[in-house]
Amino acid sequence: MDKVEEFEELRPLLFSIAYRILGSVSEAEDAVQEAWLRFDGSPTVPASARAFLSTTVTRIAIDVLRSARVRREEYVGPWFPEPLLNDPYQDPERSAELSDSVSMAALLLLERLSPLERSVFVLREVFAFGFADIAAAVGRSESACRQLLVRARRHMAAGRPRFAADRRERQELATRFFDALRGGDVAGLRDLLAADVQMVGDGGGKAPQLARAVAGADNVARLLGAVMPLLARVEVTFEPRELNGQPGAIFRDRDGGVLNTLALDVRDGQVQTIRSVVNPDKLAHLGPVADVWAIDDQVRRVRRGRA
Repeated sequence: MDKVEEFEELRPLLFSIAYRILGSVSEAEDAVQEAWLRFDGSPTVPASARAFLSTTVTRIAIDVLRSARVRREEYVGPWFPEPLLNDPYQDPERSAELSDSVSMAALLLLERLSPLERSVFVLREVFAFGFADIAAAVGRSESACRQLLVRARRHMAAGRPRFAADRRERQELATRFFDALRGGDVAGLRDLLAADVQMVGDGGGKAPQLARAVAGADNVARLLGAVMPLLARVEVTFEPRELNGQPGAIFRDRDGGVLNTLALDVRDGQVQTIRSVVNPDKLAHLGPVADVWAIDDQVRRVRRGRA
């Protein structure tokens, strides 16, 4: 097997590692490409392509994450990961664990960790790397990596929900949610929302927001019930899709441009959190991006009865 074949075989794993560390599709793809350049340019043949490439992509991702921390601290409004349609790393026996580890909720919990803690946690807890390989990847001793993992587990455990929904329950509830949303059924939406549900949007200062954050089943149901008919009037449609391994949807304008994504965090038989990504910079990997400002103007005109 030549270098290109070895790399392509490992690309899904490398991307999946980088995305979980970075929370960005574009940055993960760049990290994987840089890993390839270093692999291809290596004057010696590594004893293990998997070890060399996973170490390389992890180190690149750590460096990128350290610089990204400053940008995220200055980010306008809440920061969300870039939505991911498909995790290319396939392991049927661990599909549920892998999808949970790439959920919006899990990635936001990972934001609490230092770059080293995050990398050690991802390599060990998600991909089951041995401590020798982890130590080589992050440039720390095995003992230090074990300590980093203990701290990371503590932070992650403190933020995780006590009861998680299984995949079938999530999908059934999501189907009901999106049916109610499509019909503007406020009562139907309210029945599916947790009493303290939160709806939060990530526009990054580059897109209009319906609201920075809306809390409470009544408020969220009324807002969604009021907005969806207006969007339908300007020919915005949505397609339920799995996003980050969880129920979600992609909204598009009349020309098929991506307007935003919506992801549902489902627990205890209810929708606990609704996260919307509207920042166009985070949507380009999903296809041509809609002009969200133009859509916002059209909606306002419809609301005023001028369209």
